[in-house]
Amino acid sequence: MTELRRRRSASAVDLAGQFGLSTNAVRQQLVTLERDGYVAERSVRRGPTKPTLEYSLTESADSLFPQQYDKMLGAVLREVKDSFGKAGLDAILGKLGERASEKYRSKIVAADPRGRALELAALLRENGVEADVVETASGTIELREHNCPYSKTVGEHPEVCSIIHTVLHDVVSDGTRQVESIATGGSACRFEVAAAPEPAVS
Repeated sequence: MTELRRRRSASAVDLAGQFGLSTNAVRQQLVTLERDGYVAERSVRRGPTKPTLEYSLTESADSLFPQQYDKMLGAVLREVKDSFGKAGLDAILGKLGERASEKYRSKIVAADPRGRALELAALLRENGVEADVVETASGTIELREHNCPYSKTVGEHPEVCSIIHTVLHDVVSDGTRQVESIATGGSACRFEVAAAPEPAVS
């Protein structure tokens, strides 16, 4: 996979020659990687002969390589806080939360908090967050995030969590509260969703 990343694309014959393996052995590995969604094949004409199948990495394969995004984000947030203070950082994250709320609000149509939580969880999953909605034994509705894209950053900058807090407050229910956090050792980020208030009786 590292060689495919370096070459951009290569055939089974190319890779077999690179590593001193048989073409069939390499092709078996490529078939498995393609099944798992990490490589894709395409037909390429390299000359007058029949087209050659070349393989290249998919976007999903990026997750298998070391990423430095969390370090860059942490450095940016640190610089913002040093230059503009905590109030400046809070203001920037507040704006990001508002923009995220606007984006999600435009796609959510449910009228009740539970329905809105279900729709938000589906949208979060589209963005790589493993989120679901469960009803506890006590009847409480919880939105749960089982992974956090910013988990390595939140330890130093817990203010980042304010973005999802703003989204939940603005989009799902203004009574939503967090009861567990991955950043503090929890197995998930759990948010209790307040039910819609009972209609007033005249």
